[in-house]
Amino acid sequence: MHHAVIQYTCLLVIILFVVMLAQKIRVAYPILLVLVGLPLGFVPFLRGIEIQPDLIFVIFLPPLLYEAAWNTSWKDFWKWRRVISSFAFPVVILTSCVVAFVSAALIPGFTLAAGFLLGGIVSPPDAVSASAILKTIKVPKRFVTIVEGESLMNDASSLVVFRFALAAVLTGTFAFGAAAASFVTVIVLGIFVGIAVALFFYAIHRWLPTTTNMDVVLTFITPYAMYMLAEQLQVSGVLAVVSGGLFLSVRRQEFLSHRSRLQGVNVWEAVAFVLNGIVFILIGLEFPVVIKNLGAGGLKLAINYSLIITGVLIVGRFLCTYAATIITMVMSRIITVADPSPGWRAPTMLGWTGMRGVVSLAAALSIPLTLADGQPFPNRDMILFITFTVILVTLVLQGLTLPLVVKWVNMPDPDLTISMEQQRQLVRKKLAHLSLTILNEKYRELVKGNAMIKSLVSRYNADMDLLKDWEKGDNEARAKVFYKDYRQVMAHLLKEQRALLLILNKKENISDELVKQQFELLDLEEEKLRQHFEAID
Repeated sequence: MHHAVIQYTCLLVIILFVVMLAQKIRVAYPILLVLVGLPLGFVPFLRGIEIQPDLIFVIFLPPLLYEAAWNTSWKDFWKWRRVISSFAFPVVILTSCVVAFVSAALIPGFTLAAGFLLGGIVSPPDAVSASAILKTIKVPKRFVTIVEGESLMNDASSLVVFRFALAAVLTGTFAFGAAAASFVTVIVLGIFVGIAVALFFYAIHRWLPTTTNMDVVLTFITPYAMYMLAEQLQVSGVLAVVSGGLFLSVRRQEFLSHRSRLQGVNVWEAVAFVLNGIVFILIGLEFPVVIKNLGAGGLKLAINYSLIITGVLIVGRFLCTYAATIITMVMSRIITVADPSPGWRAPTMLGWTGMRGVVSLAAALSIPLTLADGQPFPNRDMILFITFTVILVTLVLQGLTLPLVVKWVNMPDPDLTISMEQQRQLVRKKLAHLSLTILNEKYRELVKGNAMIKSLVSRYNADMDLLKDWEKGDNEARAKVFYKDYRQVMAHLLKEQRALLLILNKKENISDELVKQQFELLDLEEEKLRQHFEAID
């Protein structure tokens, strides 16, 4: 036990330094963690760290999916729902079928059921990998929405395919009609369970006297409750977490206080960072174990099979993206679609975002060691090796080259009719105008007699004066200079205020608790400053 604690502590330290290096060299940290994990798998001290499938499915997967769903824009998700759904369900099923037939024809002793098992494992691109890599590059907003939305939803369909294929291998029988009906039932009921559990926790947050700490703890219980209840009812736990997370995310302003939202975001970012880091470095650590199980004789053949399957997945995704573009153009003549003319740029970028990761890893490792009669599970080591190779190649090859592809494609953002900074200032102007209207109409007497409220009027009037000509594009460059100076001055003031608080805290007649509260207010002011001017940097 003590040895395991020391091992994982060392892993966390390694993860921190690897992420620092990734930021320094401007590479998405999942890629570097996997690469660093490969040689670490041969270090004697770190041997014995094994990935338990239940650990990933039950402990890691629910919070990671929930955090991704929580940060997904429902408005954008709904706008691109047809594209997301087509890639999350038909494309995953089609990919599983292609992998099944290719692997059954290619690998000696590989049955069609084993092929579908492999297809269900490697067909879904990974939400965590996609999100982490897309954060490091600048791409159109619609592209991020589609990739992240697809990655959230496709895990459900792939795991259902995996479940039926595994049952076929174990029992030797497969009924297509029953499987198709069960597929729909598992997905629909998974969504229903997720929303039902979300409603339950919504009621707790909304109508019970919770504190900020209670709210944060409840947000961690929520995804586990969704996932475990859904799996207990034998429906999609992944879709339960995603649908429930989206439901609560849209309503966060209704049931969470401002303190709960601020504190929750900080806690969740830290936890998601640690979980992501552990999962990706464990992928690299486990690969040498898989190689060892194959033996020297089967390694060369396994590499060939793995590279062919990886090539099939990459080419297949490109074909699916271009086919989806053609179908969208045809359907635009019949129904209203989000983009009737996608062009070639979007499908090219989308075709190169097929990075595999956490779900594929967990599914492969959950394959039992033996059949019901005690015989070894056929081709288990080969399936594991192919899965790890697919994850490694797609994550490293596509992840590292995606920025180059994005730069080459050079796709403008068709949804960005005005710049983000102009949008930000337009919103500020409308908020300032609303505030001034309320102050002048409802609180006119208080404005005259209360100096603090009068200062609010001055503040909003200053905002209106600053923003009155913002709609003119030639003012944007000049305003950015002003804001840069303003941020520099504010940063200096905040630094000096903190220094003064440290001095005041040494005085006997100043409460330490009061000083802490003032530090928190300064921290909030700095965070407000950071978010407000983030787009300018």
